[in-house]
Order: sequence, then C-alpha cells, then structure tokens
Amino acid sequence: MMERKFFGTTTVGERGQVVIPSEAREAMGLEKGEKLLVFGMHSGTVMLAKLETFKQMSKEMERRNAEVQKILEEN
Repeated sequence: MMERKFFGTTTVGERGQVVIPSEAREAMGLEKGEKLLVFGMHSGTVMLAKLETFKQMSKEMERRNAEVQKILEEN
C-alpha cells in the first residue's frame, strides 16, 4: 500500500481539465489512457481512483460483507 503523500498542486484549465503531477502518476502507476473514477467527497474535495483498483476493493468489500452477514445470522 502506498503511503499517503502530498504531490503538489494543479490548476483547473479552461476546459475543466487538470494535470496530475508526474511524481503522483509514477507513484500510482498511472498510464496514458487509464480510466479513473472521480468522486465528490466532502465540500470541495475530489478523489480519483484507478478503475481496476476500485474493482478489486469492491470485490474485497463484498467478500467481507458476506462474512459479516454470516456472523450476524448466527447470532
């Protein structure tokens, strides 16, 4: 797991585009053309997530949810 890190700043361009700093792209293994999910979190916060990473995390959460449901049914 990558350590949390501040990679710098970026600016929203005329067409709403932003550039992800190269150090962040390298650390996250982002490649040209890779799909990212865009989430609006709290007021003024945007989160980007690699599609493949999110899919893996979603599958893991489904597995853990099934485990919790089984425990709840037993009690």
